[in-house]
Amino acid sequence: MTALPACGSPVPELPTTEHRADLGTVLKEWGRIGCVGFGGPPAHIALFRKLCVDDRKWLDAQEFEDAIAACNLLPGPASTQLAIFCAWRVRGRAGALAGGAAFILPGLIAILALAALFLSDPPTWVKAAGAGAGAAVAAIALQAGAGLVPAGWRRAPQQSHRVRWAVYLVLGAVAAATVGPWLVLLLITCGLAEILAQRLPATGRRPASAVPLLAAAGLGGGVLLPLAWTALKVGALSYGGGFVIIPLMQADAVGQHHWMTAAQFLNAVALGQITPGPVVHTVAVVGYAAAGLGGGLLAAAVAFSPSFTFILVGADRFDRLRGNRRVRAFLDGAGPAAIGAILGSAVPLIRALSEPWQYAVLAGAAVLTLGLRRGPVLTLLTAAAAGVIVVLAGGHLPQ
Repeated sequence: MTALPACGSPVPELPTTEHRADLGTVLKEWGRIGCVGFGGPPAHIALFRKLCVDDRKWLDAQEFEDAIAACNLLPGPASTQLAIFCAWRVRGRAGALAGGAAFILPGLIAILALAALFLSDPPTWVKAAGAGAGAAVAAIALQAGAGLVPAGWRRAPQQSHRVRWAVYLVLGAVAAATVGPWLVLLLITCGLAEILAQRLPATGRRPASAVPLLAAAGLGGGVLLPLAWTALKVGALSYGGGFVIIPLMQADAVGQHHWMTAAQFLNAVALGQITPGPVVHTVAVVGYAAAGLGGGLLAAAVAFSPSFTFILVGADRFDRLRGNRRVRAFLDGAGPAAIGAILGSAVPLIRALSEPWQYAVLAGAAVLTLGLRRGPVLTLLTAAAAGVIVVLAGGHLPQ
């Protein structure tokens, strides 16, 4: 996650939007990045910086850095919000809608096509590839979390603050490993605890109670309402990177609603890593397993709608939000808890493995990601190839 400016530092004003390109250009360029955006948020940020700052000069460097920091203040997929935010800067609200959709759709189409293949009755080699790639997902989660630790630690300058930072990290890891559905409450609790620890006075209106929303989630029947609720939690309540949502999705899709098996869920997470776009695309596979193509499209639409809403409604207010001391204190607590949750998400992913050879693949993937620092796409493709070789040589497929 990109580092935020320190508390008390001056906050640059985010300039108002103006039409800097036509809609056709936005559709073309954002769609191109959506097609080639393998590698997660770091790759997406680099591609948008090259397009908007270096090549087209639609934004200056400071404006782009401010946009990254602003998007990191919001829950949900930060790189998707950055795509929408940059399109808003370039072409206003119409550009935000067009650019965001163009960035999301290529990966969504790819992952739904792969979901149809992996969740039907695929040939043995496809099942083996999925089992191999799924075995490596926990190593990808560990790499994602470990990569965020150094920068987060540096942002906790005082010794007392670092002690609290470590406590929040451990709490997040334990929560992700044990009580996935309640992880969001833990993140909120850590944020509020840090506000109290920094002794910042309460100002403004209190946030609305979540009880009515939680109660509404239990109303209705069938598959679509619980699926929409799961997708909404993924898109609106996650913070700190895509892997924070994995325990939550796994608890809903596998444990509570039984839309898919543990092995199929591992495949879904792997597909979210090897297709372009954010990890949140994984929720489309969950939706496909629950209710076919319509379920996949519904889950994606609900999961991404908060990102559009946050940007379209709040973009003009981001400069004031970034300067709010209480917001920063909340993130000082929720941030390390989210990093811990990413690390802890590896535990339920490991528990989902069932064949001995999958643990060997996981160990090899850990060497690639944590030892040799290879990226997720190469690691998952290597693990998929290993799965095919093992199964064709007589190894058992997970049930």
